[in-house]
Order: sequence, then C-alpha cells, then structure tokens
Amino acid sequence: MKNDVAKFRHDIRIGWGDCDPAQIVYTGRIPTMALEAINAWWEHHLDGDGWFQMELDRNLGTPFVHMSLDFKSPITPRHKLNCDVWPAKLGETSIEFRVHGYQDGVICFESRFVCVFVIANEFQKQVPPENIREIILSHLIPDTPD
Repeated sequence: MKNDVAKFRHDIRIGWGDCDPAQIVYTGRIPTMALEAINAWWEHHLDGDGWFQMELDRNLGTPFVHMSLDFKSPITPRHKLNCDVWPAKLGETSIEFRVHGYQDGVICFESRFVCVFVIANEFQKQVPPENIREIILSHLIPDTPD
C-alpha cells in the first residue's frame, strides 16, 4: 500500500568552512546536518518548537539511542543540501527518523536515527504525549521492502 504522506524537506547551505582540504564536507559535519534537519522537522510540526523548547517548555526529551549513516556521494558547497526527513517508525516510547541528503538531485547520504521519549527533568522513559503521537502518526512513512 502506497503512503501519500509527503516527506519534509529542509535545505542547508553548505559553506566553505564546512569543507576539508579535499574540498568536500567534513565527515563529522554530516550527522550534525542530519540532526539539524530533524530539529527543523519538529519545529515545522510543533509550531516552532524544536528540541530546545521541547526540553525546557514541554519537559519532553528525546535522547538518541542509535545513529547510522551511509555515504553515497560527496557533499560540496556547489549546491544546497536538500534533506528529506520523515518518521519511519513509532514505538511505544521511541521514534525512528530517516534523513536522506541530496545535492542537485543526487543522493549523498541515507541515515537512520532512533531516540526515546523521556520526562526531561527526570530522564525517565515515557510514552509520547498524545498530541505529539498524533502528529507523528499523521506523517509516518514506514519502511517498505524493495
């Protein structure tokens, strides 16, 4: 069954300072860019509230328990990095995001990030609040076998 939910796109301007002597983005910057895109997903869907506001104003933390990234093509300052972001799985207390990065229509990386929901000031695992669960479910694009 095809899911008609659109992936969220976050564009990142790649600067000269993001690059190494090989004239491609430093490897360590790529997870940071993917995390920036996930934070933008939250901000877009929570009326401007990203991780900072979730943690301080909603007492909702989402620490990461897994990150993986596959490199496909180098990232350079020649084009914006278009990051497609979507929740791929929602567990009882966890969420899995996918982030795929593209430049000029070419896939540069595919990544997977899993975090758990916690009561921020207690660092205790919790189920996500119902309103957040509904937002996630309405944008969920589950992985399908190729």
